[in-house]
Amino acid sequence: MYYPDSYIPQRLVKFFRDGLVEQEHLGFVVSTDFEFGETFGYPFYLRSCAKPIQASLIVDYDLDFTSEEIAICCASHAGEKCHVELAKHLLNKIGVDESKLRCGIHKPVSKTAQEELIRNGEEPTVFHNNCVGKHIMMLALCKKNGWDIDTYDQLDHPLQQEIKTRLYDFCEVEEDYPITKDGCGVPICAMPLKNMLKGYLNLFTSEKYKKICDAFRQNPYIIGGEDRLDTKIMQGSDNLVAKVGAGGLCITVNLEKADGILVKILDCDMKAREVTMLSMLKKISWANIPFDKEVKTLHGDVLGEIKLIAM
Repeated sequence: MYYPDSYIPQRLVKFFRDGLVEQEHLGFVVSTDFEFGETFGYPFYLRSCAKPIQASLIVDYDLDFTSEEIAICCASHAGEKCHVELAKHLLNKIGVDESKLRCGIHKPVSKTAQEELIRNGEEPTVFHNNCVGKHIMMLALCKKNGWDIDTYDQLDHPLQQEIKTRLYDFCEVEEDYPITKDGCGVPICAMPLKNMLKGYLNLFTSEKYKKICDAFRQNPYIIGGEDRLDTKIMQGSDNLVAKVGAGGLCITVNLEKADGILVKILDCDMKAREVTMLSMLKKISWANIPFDKEVKTLHGDVLGEIKLIAM
C-alpha cells in the first residue's frame, strides 16, 4: 500500500500576476546526478511515457515498419492530418479492420486540427486519438504471433503480459507495483520515477533498439505535433530525444552524454511541465529552447511571468 504522504514534492513553478503569486505547481525533477523533491520510491503511472519501451517489441518481433511508422506507434500525437493519414496507412498495411481498435475517440489535441474539423463539419474519429498508433502496433503484434485481437487490451492477454515484462526489464523494476488502465483503455504499470528514467536510458542508448531512437530523431513532429513539448525539445536540439506522458510527465534523454532528466508535475499542469523541463535543459546546458514565460491579458498586456523556482 502506498500513501499520499509518503513523498515530499518540491515547489517547482510559480505564476506571478502583478507581483502576486497566482499559481504554484509542485512536483519532482529526477536525473542521474540530482533530484528535486523526495519520492522515497513512491510509484507513479508511466502513462504514455511507456510507448517507446512498448515499441521495443517492434524490433523483437521484427515487424516490417518504417521509421515514420515506428514513430506513430510511439506518438502521443496532436491529431493533425499527417498523423491521421499515417495511422490510417499503417492500419491498412497490417490488414486489420478499424473496428478492432479499442482506443476510443477524442477530439484532436491540435487546436488547428480541431478548427479544421469544425470548418468541414466533421466529427473526430478513432484516428485522432493520440494513442491510435500504439493500438495499431498492438494489433500488428497480435496478428504476427497468432494472439487474439479482440481482447488485446486485457491485462491477462499474452501481449500485455509481454509488455509488462519488457517494461520491468528495461526499467530494472524488481518488485510488483500497481497496474491500472491508461486513458486509452490498455494496462499501464506504475513504478518509481528513477526506474522510468533508467528505462529510457537503457532503451535509447541500446544499439539493438537503435530503430526506436532513430524514429524519434527523424520524425519529431510525428511523435507530438503542434505545440507539443516533446516535439519542441527534439526540434530545438541536436542530441536530445523526449517523450511526454499524461499525469504531468516528460522524460528527456541526452544521447551524447547517455544521461537523462525526468519531470513530474503533481497537478499535471502542462505549462508548468514545459517551463520546468525547458528551464532545466537550459540550466544544465543541454539546450536553449525559447518558450513563452509571460502572463498576459487577452489583449496582449504583460502582467507577470512564469518562473522555475527550484534552482
